[in-house]
Amino acid sequence: MKLLVTGAKGQLGMQIHSILDKGKSELGEIDDLYIDAEIRYVSHDELDITNLKDVNEYIDKYKPDIIINCAAYTNVDKCEGDTDNAFKVNAIGPRNLAIAAQKISAKLLHVSTDYVFSGIGNIPFKEYDIPQPVSVYGETKLLGEQYLRENCNKYFIVRTAWLYGKYGKNFVYTIMNAAKEKGHLEVVNDQRGNPTYAEDLAYHILKLVLTDEYGIYHCTGNGECSWYDFACKIIEYAGIKCTIAPITSDKIKRAAKRPSYSSLDNMMLRCTIGDEMRNWEDALKAFIDDLNK
Repeated sequence: MKLLVTGAKGQLGMQIHSILDKGKSELGEIDDLYIDAEIRYVSHDELDITNLKDVNEYIDKYKPDIIINCAAYTNVDKCEGDTDNAFKVNAIGPRNLAIAAQKISAKLLHVSTDYVFSGIGNIPFKEYDIPQPVSVYGETKLLGEQYLRENCNKYFIVRTAWLYGKYGKNFVYTIMNAAKEKGHLEVVNDQRGNPTYAEDLAYHILKLVLTDEYGIYHCTGNGECSWYDFACKIIEYAGIKCTIAPITSDKIKRAAKRPSYSSLDNMMLRCTIGDEMRNWEDALKAFIDDLNK
C-alpha cells in the first residue's frame, strides 16, 4: 500500500506522521496495513497542490493508493484580504488532487472545517445540513469540498473544528503562554463549538481511509463549549495562576466574521466506523497532562 500525506508540516499532518511512526495512537493500535506501507509526507516545497500539472505528474509517477490532504490556508483573517491565494490553496488544491486521484483510482481524504456553516442556531450541525459560510475562509473551503465531489469518486470529506495538538500554533498554546505572561485574559464567550485534539482526529482519519465508507464526515471532540469555557479548562488543567473574564466578540476587531455557533455532530462516524472521539474535556486533560510530563 502506498500513502501520500500533503500538508505534512502542519499540526494535523505531523500528528498523522507521529502516529504512523509509533504504530499506535492514544486511542488504540492502528491497522497492520500501515506497518509495511510506503508513505510519503510532502509539504508545499515538495508539491504545490495549486499547480495541476505538478500534481498530475507527481501522483501519476508515485501512484498512491490513498491520499490524505491536510494542506490548507487556515489564517481566517488573512484570507479576507488574500482571497486569490486562499481560493488557490483551499479550493483549487483539493480540485487538483481529486482530478489526479480519479485518474489512478486512488482514495482521497480531504480535511475541511466547521466554518462552512453559517453559525446560526443552537443544534449541532449534521453532515446533511446545508452549508452557508460567512467568511472567505469558509467559502473557499466549501468550494474545495464541492470540487472534490465533482472530480473524484472515492472521496472522504472530514470536517473538523477548533483543532489543537502537539505541533504548530494553536489556541491551547496561545492561552497557556498568554496566561503565564499576563496573569489576566479576556476571552469571547458568545461563540460555541467543539475543541478537537489532533491525536483523536488523526486516529479516525487513518481508520477511515482503509474503508470504502465514502462521503462527508464530521469529526470533532464530543461535547461543546465557548472559547471562554475552553480557556478556563486550559488554565485549570495546566495549573497556571491566571484570571479570565468573558467578553463578547464585538469587543475584538477582526477582518473575518466567525460563526457564533458551529458545533458539529459526528453522526456519520457513529453510523459507519464508530465514533471514538473523546469528550473535549477528557482529551484536553490528556493533552496537557502529557505536556506536563
